[in-house]
Amino acid sequence: MTMRNFARTAVTAGAALFTTTAAYAQEAAAEAAEVAAAVPNPGNNAWMMTATILVLLMIIPGLTLFYGGLTRSKNMLSTMTQIAATAALAMLIWVMWGYSLAFGDTTYEGTLGLFISGGSYFLSGTDASSTAATFTDEVISKYVFISFQMTFAAITAALILGATAERMKFSAVMAFVPIWLTIVYFPIAHMVWAGGGLLFEDGALDFAGGTVVHINAGVSGLVLAYLLGKRRGWPQEPMMPHSMTLTMVGTGLLWVGWFGFNAGSALEADGSAGLAMINTFVATAAGALTWMVIEKMAGHQGSALGFCSGVIAGLVAVTPAAGNSGPFGAILLGILSAAVCYFFVAKVKAKFGYDDSLDAFGIHGVGGIVGAIGTAVVYQPFLGGPGDGSTGLGAQLGIQTYGVLVTIVWAGVGTLIAGLIVKALIGLRVSEEVEVDGLDISEHGERAYN
Repeated sequence: MTMRNFARTAVTAGAALFTTTAAYAQEAAAEAAEVAAAVPNPGNNAWMMTATILVLLMIIPGLTLFYGGLTRSKNMLSTMTQIAATAALAMLIWVMWGYSLAFGDTTYEGTLGLFISGGSYFLSGTDASSTAATFTDEVISKYVFISFQMTFAAITAALILGATAERMKFSAVMAFVPIWLTIVYFPIAHMVWAGGGLLFEDGALDFAGGTVVHINAGVSGLVLAYLLGKRRGWPQEPMMPHSMTLTMVGTGLLWVGWFGFNAGSALEADGSAGLAMINTFVATAAGALTWMVIEKMAGHQGSALGFCSGVIAGLVAVTPAAGNSGPFGAILLGILSAAVCYFFVAKVKAKFGYDDSLDAFGIHGVGGIVGAIGTAVVYQPFLGGPGDGSTGLGAQLGIQTYGVLVTIVWAGVGTLIAGLIVKALIGLRVSEEVEVDGLDISEHGERAYN
């Protein structure tokens, strides 16, 4: 080999080595960037942990006090115990198989994938280093995301009990919850919020749970109320709230906790969370005052109960629109929801004679429908919404209405199936003697007040 050929060979080998080394360096840099990108942003992670605890605050003590104060004193403890036990049971079920069915790592092909996912049972494959994607390029701890969604499942199941208060057996509640979560809540959560879900892929807007939580719980409560029948003496006997003080305290806790519910659904501490936050303020305020004004126009006094009812109506309506509306649109939703919910609570319930004890359907179901359909309107730029105009108002209204109808049918049929199963196995309702004595002492051997 001549010196010239040797030099040429050496240069070629050197270039190849340099190219290979550069390729390895690029690959290593890409892997390092991928690892770095997978580290949760501490600020977002801390915010989501806080939001999760705020949603727990909504259940215990928020909802327990809100619903408990609305019942008669002999059923106060029973109402609180049913809510707390339902939430605890839902948390365990979520970890065992609920998260898998709603957001699991296995994506099914074809029709099945529109309704459920799979894999990840008992959170298999998840550890402290696992992450979940947000709506941008950020990630949060997967355990935090799982916990956040777990509180949504827990409160949705607990909300149903407002329709069945003062007459449903504790054992029946504990039997109903696992069945209902499995065949109703988990599929609806997947359809609306998971990639590949039926309504998600259709473009339905539900920022924090107008369909998944409120329409779902409200319709399910109405079906159970019909299965149970009316409370003994209703509506002839007055069944007034035994403590508006506790209901007012519960209302305040729900409003505070709802910021975790709505702003937390942004999954980041960003501008979208800020938008959801201000909307949760103003829609709620509008709903509360509107309900009291309507009471006055109807010839009554503006009441504390009306204020509390309006607060919840405003909160429910803004839930699907929290990050999908400007503040002005949120105010309009709060006003409209309070007016429509008042009509259902004061007029429609009496007309049709269904005993929705604490108006779970009248406020959560109806308010959720108003909010879910209204989101199509307030999302539009002409009302200050964040929409870019790519989906016209008419098209989005069609999508939202379709999502509402699917949720109503799925929740209604699924709840009927779950309720009939429990009724056939152990019965749904307490005996007449237990109902007269009160569920506190008969079902739990204790009294709320001694």
